[in-house]
Amino acid sequence: MLHVNELTYRIEGRPILSGATCAIPSGHKVGLVGRNGAGKTTLFKLIIGDLAPDDGSITIQRGLKVGHVAQEAPGGSETLIEWVLTQDKERASLLAEAETATDPHRIAAIHERLGDIDAHSAPSRAAQILSGLGFDEEAQARACREFSGGWRMRVALGAILFLEPDILLLDEPTNYLDLEGTLWLETYLRTYPHTVVIISHDRDLLNRAVNHILHLDRGKLTLYAGGYDDFEEARREKQRLESKLARRQEEERARIEAFIIRFKAKASKATQAQSRIKALARMKPIAAQVDESVVPIRLPAPQKLLASPLLKIESASVGYAPGEPVLTGLNLNVDQDDRIALLGQNGNGKSTFAKLLAGRLAPLDGNVFGAQRVSVGYFAQHQLDDLNPNWSPYDQIAALMPDATEAQKRTRLGSWGFSHDKADTKAANLSGGEKARLLLALTAFHAPHMLILDEPTNHLDIDSREALVQALNDFPGAVILISHDRHLIEACVDRLWLVKGGTVRAFDGDLDGYRADLLAERGQRARAQREEGAPASPKTARADQRREAAARRAETAPLRRAVQAAEKELERLTAKRAEIDSALADPRAYEDASKAQKLSIARADVSRQLASAEEGWLAASAALEAAETGAS
Repeated sequence: MLHVNELTYRIEGRPILSGATCAIPSGHKVGLVGRNGAGKTTLFKLIIGDLAPDDGSITIQRGLKVGHVAQEAPGGSETLIEWVLTQDKERASLLAEAETATDPHRIAAIHERLGDIDAHSAPSRAAQILSGLGFDEEAQARACREFSGGWRMRVALGAILFLEPDILLLDEPTNYLDLEGTLWLETYLRTYPHTVVIISHDRDLLNRAVNHILHLDRGKLTLYAGGYDDFEEARREKQRLESKLARRQEEERARIEAFIIRFKAKASKATQAQSRIKALARMKPIAAQVDESVVPIRLPAPQKLLASPLLKIESASVGYAPGEPVLTGLNLNVDQDDRIALLGQNGNGKSTFAKLLAGRLAPLDGNVFGAQRVSVGYFAQHQLDDLNPNWSPYDQIAALMPDATEAQKRTRLGSWGFSHDKADTKAANLSGGEKARLLLALTAFHAPHMLILDEPTNHLDIDSREALVQALNDFPGAVILISHDRHLIEACVDRLWLVKGGTVRAFDGDLDGYRADLLAERGQRARAQREEGAPASPKTARADQRREAAARRAETAPLRRAVQAAEKELERLTAKRAEIDSALADPRAYEDASKAQKLSIARADVSRQLASAEEGWLAASAALEAAETGAS
């Protein structure tokens, strides 16, 4: 159990947390949300003891271990698997002591404790976690120092998952993951056996992996049941009710004030007037929750739209050295209004292909037609670190607008959400979200025909991500997107390209189909690894093979029926929620407040049933896959 009790914390006199209170029961999966700068990371630092509160307290049930991802990624000569295993200090200490202990009683106690903590399965568990995060068996045997900073942070994430603390704190863990790693983490967290509190702006992760949302707003904490969509609906309903109460209160205030003005001077009414003056003084205003405004993102349209295709790639290969292509056999077109997402695990060549499209890499073979006439805006995460730390946003824009007046430069910055003070703040002192906005402004500055965005939503809060969705949908040029944010992909993209096996091809399906393919591949890899270690068996006759196949089908038939039943239930509930959403979208539904409230409650109830049904479907699918895998 984690308790936050009347917590107050200030930075340079500015209150970040002000009397914040909440209780998180053991086993809850909680998503911590709030605008950029609201204080989410500060709250984590207070929980782990890196900061001390100005007032209030945080209490954690005695004996519970709190774990978080280390800020410094591993960079030594140990292999990835070795480093992860050494993070379990108790296991490492016991194994070291077992090598030198001579007292039989102590040796027995050591081995008993090793058994209690399941120490002998630790290498297997660590390998499974690292594999889920994108490290194959070969990569796990390489030294930590051979990997870049982003990959090392994945290892640090793997280590804390391996330790399995009682309270797991994760701060934007998907920032270092690709889509495949994000899908794996989502499943892992949903089945994590202890308490999880995760800071994230990924709507899909918050809808699928958590069962409560903790909202940090204006220094206060409020806990909501359900995923992010449930939280949004509950918050909107609360806002509607508070707005209605606020209007009623203002009407009552006006009525009382009119009575006081009318009768205060009359002796016969003086007592009543005085009582109403006191009532007016006691009437506390209802603080209706009004969202802070989010400055929209506006991507300027190209001055002249070009005919399709913008780019035509024929029999091309691309790489960084002659004779060493990363991708080959490229035959693709990019049209003027395309919205394309690049899928594929990190390391498969997505960024290499993006550089080919951007003209930053020339093809080793083949042709890219149209590259000379197409202007490209290229956004890459590493460019956040390349911003001159001593330059302010004003300095950055001034370099691009040398002949403009100061007013014109500041107006341009203001349109991207940089007030006068923020415009003059050094890049080193900007938040991650502010740096991302600045980089987007610089990327789109020259109104390119094509935007290539590599993980643009890292560091953006949910509202800013929605602003980006709207901007991309309004942009008339082509968009190439690399992102782990499924909501962004599903809201903006109409074509999927898969970067895999040394080439790029169109993917015929949607993200759900891609996820199913990933799960199937993982099952095949698991079977192959087991078969690799199994002794060869004599060749079975065809009749025996058919009988074995029939027996396997009979054994798995109940599981198949369970999966089918779960799928039907998912379809039923999805249709029911869509029906309620349609009713809520009708403005007439809000003419009757009670009816609207009932619809909102019904939607929340159906959403919870849907989440439960989805978990049932995943469990049934996993059981079927395990049965088929075990039988193969």
